[in-house]
Amino acid sequence: MSRTTTNSRRDFLKGAAVVGGASTLGACVGAQSGPSVTHTHSPSFYPKHNERTKGWMRFMWQKATTPDDWGYSEDIERPWGINLPRGDIDWTEDGNGPHPWWDQYNAPPMLSYPRFDLTDSSYVIMMMADQTPAWREAYTRILDELATRHTSYWAAIDWNSFIGPSPDRANYGPSNAPGAQAWPERVRGNYDSPGWTANGVEPWGLQPDPIGADGNLFFRGWLNLLLTIYKYVSGDDKWEKPWQIAGYENEKFEWTQPRIVEHLHRQYTDHPEGPQCENTKIWPFCNSAAGLGMYLSDKLGVTNSHGVFEEWIEFMRDNYMSINGQNQIEWMTMYYDPIAEFKVNIPGAGGTGAGTAFYLMPQSPETRHTDL
Repeated sequence: MSRTTTNSRRDFLKGAAVVGGASTLGACVGAQSGPSVTHTHSPSFYPKHNERTKGWMRFMWQKATTPDDWGYSEDIERPWGINLPRGDIDWTEDGNGPHPWWDQYNAPPMLSYPRFDLTDSSYVIMMMADQTPAWREAYTRILDELATRHTSYWAAIDWNSFIGPSPDRANYGPSNAPGAQAWPERVRGNYDSPGWTANGVEPWGLQPDPIGADGNLFFRGWLNLLLTIYKYVSGDDKWEKPWQIAGYENEKFEWTQPRIVEHLHRQYTDHPEGPQCENTKIWPFCNSAAGLGMYLSDKLGVTNSHGVFEEWIEFMRDNYMSINGQNQIEWMTMYYDPIAEFKVNIPGAGGTGAGTAFYLMPQSPETRHTDL
């Protein structure tokens, strides 16, 4: 792919500030309503962080640099969030698996995996690095630790271990399977819940590479976004060189960040409706995050790919949402199953609609004119 003209880090930040870290931006000095430290002299107007933000950064440094085990073992238990019933959370830190402080509990059964803590944490590191670029070495180290974990076996624990149809198909309903209230009667009792990746089902069969698979967009899309944020903050091309991802039964596959973008570009070219996350399910929320990673990769001059995603945005407007005469969203699609041929639509911008908008706004300014 050809290279494009690069924009400054601050230019991108102005567009991307709303993504993920908007709630934490309030902890930065520029957004606070009053002083957090009593000064004995005239305060400096150079960029800096307040005490709360520095405390969060210290905690992120501790999380990122404390060794824990994201590797493969033959006795790994199924993650808590996919189980029915789920039971109590085990907060024990025994050295097996990711440390409990990596969030693997929120938004089950789709997002209750520790890799989402890796990507979500990177947004605020990006913003903090723009505020105090002199600390780039510390920010780079944190982001590299996050990215390294995202290439491990545990990062793709769902794709690597949720093989075939879910054994709980008969037990899914609105209380434990998001969107189940909209499932057609013909699939109820014989359909996988969101979160069950179903690696191995037809027509794709078992695909051991969590990046190269047809499905699993919510793995490679967010991984690519994390790697581009690393590049944005550090200026380093480390992840543009070959590295390995751990797949099914710990088989290793070689990738580079630009190759992930090439794979995404092919998928959006071949499937204008968007790639699937769990096999059979297309989520606008996950697709919007994947597009942001492609956008940032282009802005950094690494790839030239986002044009095809802009076509997906048009497809989304025509097929995954309805806007009334007041420019308000009447409904949005939570997920679409092209195999079973049905959509789960949620009134207004509820469900994943607001999150989709957060990822789309930096890359699609027209989104801002829609009343969310």
